[in-house]
Amino acid sequence: MMFWYGNGMNGWGWFAMSAGTVLFWVFLVTAAVLIFRTLDRASAARPAPPGIAAPERILGERLARGEIDEEEYRRRLGALRSGDR
Repeated sequence: MMFWYGNGMNGWGWFAMSAGTVLFWVFLVTAAVLIFRTLDRASAARPAPPGIAAPERILGERLARGEIDEEEYRRRLGALRSGDR
């Protein structure tokens, strides 16, 4: 008998091994999720394309979808560019 362990691990050995394995996988999955969320957040925070301000781009998208007509588009675009809100 080497170190008096007998023929294998006792109940506490199995418990410690099982708990360690579960904690390892929980840590691994949590780390992967946090890394993925950090990378996704960094890619989603891209600024608007240069040259077109975000409100003007949104206004153009609304015109393209047909939510506003051309007269309202021109009126709102003039208000945006003049600085009157």
